[in-house]
Amino acid sequence: MAHPKTALFWRFSATITDVLDAPPEPPIVQDDWYLPEPCLFSPEQVTEFPNPMELDKEIRDQLDDRSRWETIDPAQYNAYAYDPGELYLNNLCTAPGWKTGGWTRWSPTDPVDRSCPECGTEAVPLLTIASSEWDGGSATWIAEGDRPLPGPPPLGARDGDFTLIDITGGNNLQLHVCPSSPYHPHIELLQ
Repeated sequence: MAHPKTALFWRFSATITDVLDAPPEPPIVQDDWYLPEPCLFSPEQVTEFPNPMELDKEIRDQLDDRSRWETIDPAQYNAYAYDPGELYLNNLCTAPGWKTGGWTRWSPTDPVDRSCPECGTEAVPLLTIASSEWDGGSATWIAEGDRPLPGPPPLGARDGDFTLIDITGGNNLQLHVCPSSPYHPHIELLQ
């Protein structure tokens, strides 16, 4: 059995010292938006429901029935007293932001066919890459650790836009896969 060959290299200590004594120059920062900010990847599990456009008419009518919403938190209900369907749309269905799985976020288009081009099975959401985690209409989706603190926001802060990734002007890119086979082509949906 052959043994792997090992090569040894000898470096002069003066070379290493020179490298350590001369750190690289910091780059010139023309805009604070380019300064890196520490962040943590902290996924959370949420429950979301389908977009109203994917529900049958009977269920949509129930969503618009104000008497069905009177048992929820009055602070949330009062803000949507004239349009309870908006309460569902902004706070219960299709969570905004980056996510795996879940429901398709339909906006600004209506639902479109997402059949697998290989076998015709309806493709399911795999990954959503979003331009922001939330917006003004979806504040209830803000994670507890990300809720704004009283006082001025930190330098460079943008509500719900931690990654500074912009998908064609604030849209989402959602990848759908065939549940029948991981080898079938995936479908991209940009909205």
